Amino acid sequence: MFPILPANSAAALSGNDEGIFAFGQSGPPTAFHDETNKVSNVGVVATGVTGVGTARGTVMATEYGGDKGIIAYGYLTQPGPTGFTAISNLVSNSGVMAADVAGVGTVRSAGAGCNYGGDKGIFSFGYNNVSSNPAPWSSLVSNVGVIASDVTFPGGVTARIQVAGCEYGTQTAIVGYGSDPARCAITNLISSAGVVVADQAAITGSARNAPAACSFGYDKGLFGYGQTTGGKSAVTNIVSNTGVVADDVSGVGTGRSDLGACEYGQDKGIFGFGYGASLTGVTNLISNLGVAATDVAAVGTARYEVAGCSFN
Repeated sequence: MFPILPANSAAALSGNDEGIFAFGQSGPPTAFHDETNKVSNVGVVATGVTGVGTARGTVMATEYGGDKGIIAYGYLTQPGPTGFTAISNLVSNSGVMAADVAGVGTVRSAGAGCNYGGDKGIFSFGYNNVSSNPAPWSSLVSNVGVIASDVTFPGGVTARIQVAGCEYGTQTAIVGYGSDPARCAITNLISSAGVVVADQAAITGSARNAPAACSFGYDKGLFGYGQTTGGKSAVTNIVSNTGVVADDVSGVGTGRSDLGACEYGQDKGIFGFGYGASLTGVTNLISNLGVAATDVAAVGTARYEVAGCSFN
């Protein structure tokens, strides 16, 4: 007998049962990691697996193909743009990371990846490789995991760095927050065709950079954590199924920035790793109502500038 799904749960058919956190660094500037940590369908984070893919930081990740993921971009050395890369690594529907694939498009880091169109992905925003200024491009990922060449943003889109992105609604996505260079609360909707829409200035939500985001409840999204002018934050903001960002919800767990997030269990999410008062590997589960739970003790290597996506 087939399971009965809620009427708004079409997104559940496209995977999101398990997740993976990947890469990151633990400082000083050369301490990059190739570690990956799987997330089970009940939100349990596994110990790290190493040895596949080039170790790097400020990577981006997204789902594609309904049940697979891709980790891409980032930097190999710090500081400066000379160590930026466009390599990518595919993640199978069993959570196995593949070897590096040569980069397509302009090398960059500190942007966002998210799913759109049901089975495709998009990477957008971030630092560019010339002067570390915000990159005014997006790159589409096909349903077989091939990254296309750069697409320049349309007018009205503010290029910025250290953003986060997630899915919401039906085959649509949203990218929000970041800095340009001032911290902001701008969001940009992404259509079901992968087009980045002009800024919608946030009426609610604290301006911050380096948050994370994931979807939950089949058709909604959540921005969480990040760096505000007041310091590391744990606030969250729910994104409705029409792309409206709600006001701040008081933080739960360790305030931190440069963390990752992904979906698990079809309709729930998890935030993990990051930099608070120090490096951390703690995680926070997100219910199917968008409520963040208290810290779960670290399992993987404490690090920041990680990315997360779901698979299976």
